Amino acid sequence: MNAGRKILVVDDERSVRKLVASYLDREGFQVIEAADGAAALKLARTEKPDLVVLDLMIPEVDGLEVCRILRSESDPYILMLTARTEEGDKLLGLGLGADDYLTKPFSPRELVARVKAILRRGQSSISGQGKSFLRAGLIEIDENRHSVTIDGRQMDLTVREFEILSHLAARPGMVFTREKLLEQVWGDNYYGDPRVVDVHVAKLRKKIEDDPARPEYIQTVRGVGYKLETGEK
Repeated sequence: MNAGRKILVVDDERSVRKLVASYLDREGFQVIEAADGAAALKLARTEKPDLVVLDLMIPEVDGLEVCRILRSESDPYILMLTARTEEGDKLLGLGLGADDYLTKPFSPRELVARVKAILRRGQSSISGQGKSFLRAGLIEIDENRHSVTIDGRQMDLTVREFEILSHLAARPGMVFTREKLLEQVWGDNYYGDPRVVDVHVAKLRKKIEDDPARPEYIQTVRGVGYKLETGEK
């Protein structure tokens, strides 16, 4: 299942790139490498990888900025590598759109397992879509076209934002725990920080809410999780 899946490995340490590439190559992935942020962006635009293994501390353009630019231009999965241990750095990476992170030093086998899990949950979310069209009040979701409109306005959502909204819209008013959304959107094999749900919900609110501080659609149920209100008066 890995044949043909393209992975971009970005790290300024050649030994790290070669180690990661060798483990991914054994699993049948097609691996391309970049030693700095500028080269990574150029390769991402031409090669269109399925997933980017992205070190945070790289020259030319740092990893956080590369992540931000990638998210504005395309939507590959992103696994960040960082030597930093501060919680703020991890959450900043997640907030910019990273799907998961590993702290250096890391096990190459764990990295491969996380890459597989990220790609597997992405594939299962695509193949597992049953309905082709959802309507929840003013929200209309076309799963085949990956299109969302709210009161006639077209929304520009990433894959993860789209999947979160689709799951909430499938059962308006139902409260989804963070754990349930992790299971349904990120999959059973997710190893990362569960707060990734909160980060993506916050990003989604900024796109679909008139006032994200007082959301009309995605409501927080304190101590439990999130639910979708239809927006109808």
